[in-house]
Amino acid sequence: MVIILMGVSGAGKTTIGKALARALGWRFLEGDDFHPPQNVAKMATGIPLTDEDRAPWLARLRELISETLARGEDAVLACSALKQSYREQLTVDPARVRWVYLWAPREVIAGRLAGRVGHFMPVSLLDSQFQVLEVPQEAVPVDVTPGPDEVVATIRARLGL
Repeated sequence: MVIILMGVSGAGKTTIGKALARALGWRFLEGDDFHPPQNVAKMATGIPLTDEDRAPWLARLRELISETLARGEDAVLACSALKQSYREQLTVDPARVRWVYLWAPREVIAGRLAGRVGHFMPVSLLDSQFQVLEVPQEAVPVDVTPGPDEVVATIRARLGL
């Protein structure tokens, strides 16, 4: 199984993803690590990515998910996947790909981004992320306002893990 944690930047995808993978004894995959360098450079300068920019990144993530499932491995993937079309592309096997939507009020997310050090995504792009976000119907919604341990416990309970 691959659990994909999605949401806007600052929702805690990496923090929660690492903790969830550790708790389950699964592999953790950071979606941001698979962005082409030009995407990272663009975001670092405060320019939102286009669908065209995201296309090779999504193709690589789809390949990664397919390979993981083909090997019979379990993994947790952190990936924004803000649009329904992105999620459809990444759902290579609906029986084995599960979505969790990490969300919180905008002010909570903005506060987290403002306190973040060393990440390429500036606070200035948060509004563009919320504008692009198509709230998923197929995902398990989890409020990330509580601490990571509580969020991980909620995810595990809601997914029956």
